[in-house]
Amino acid sequence: MDTPRPLTAVAHRGDPYRHRENTLASLRSALERGADAVETDVRLTRDGVPVLLHDETLKRLWQHERPLRSLSAEEVRGLTAGRVPTLAEALAATDGRLMLDLPGGPDERAVRRIVDIVGECGARDRVYYTAGAAAMLAVRAADPAAEIAMTWTTAAPPRPALLAAVRPRWLNYRFGLVDRALAERVHRDGFLLSVWTPDTRRTMRRLRALGVDSITTNRIDVLCALRDGNGAVPVP
Repeated sequence: MDTPRPLTAVAHRGDPYRHRENTLASLRSALERGADAVETDVRLTRDGVPVLLHDETLKRLWQHERPLRSLSAEEVRGLTAGRVPTLAEALAATDGRLMLDLPGGPDERAVRRIVDIVGECGARDRVYYTAGAAAMLAVRAADPAAEIAMTWTTAAPPRPALLAAVRPRWLNYRFGLVDRALAERVHRDGFLLSVWTPDTRRTMRRLRALGVDSITTNRIDVLCALRDGNGAVPVP
């Protein structure tokens, strides 16, 4: 029987079943529960401050309609009682690995600002980046040594020229796309395979059996129990 590949457990936006996503409490909870890394989304405010927020607006989580890009960092702080942290605050408040998702797209100014903050905080060795190819090309231009998990949304492989330009360590797929042939091809091409966002133990077990290297999930407790060989899976 083959030995399973080592599995990296990544917490999606922290520990959202216990704390509001992308808050410091959520990030800390995920790391305390055994996450190897926490995936968190980063966008820029109107005045160029990177903050942790997935959506373009504060509506879903904070009941404010205005787009983030129309608000200053101080306005965001006031509207959310300080619970939307800046990237610098998140890096200072945690000591684990952070996987920074850049949902705002390939805005080169925004990407460079995010990469600069990571460097200013002395966190280059514990941060890696994920998003589509265009955003990851911008990251590669901003930091030639950055660790990248390039998101890919089709079963067809990325073009060799693109891979040569981005130089990712990981290829990051939606979990439903992954089968044994895809996993074998990714590894044969010299990359690690990352997937998002399965939340059931059954699916996690299937993916691990296929040889994925990293799983990003909203249920970090379930994934860590599977990774550690603990049959007693917690429930919310």
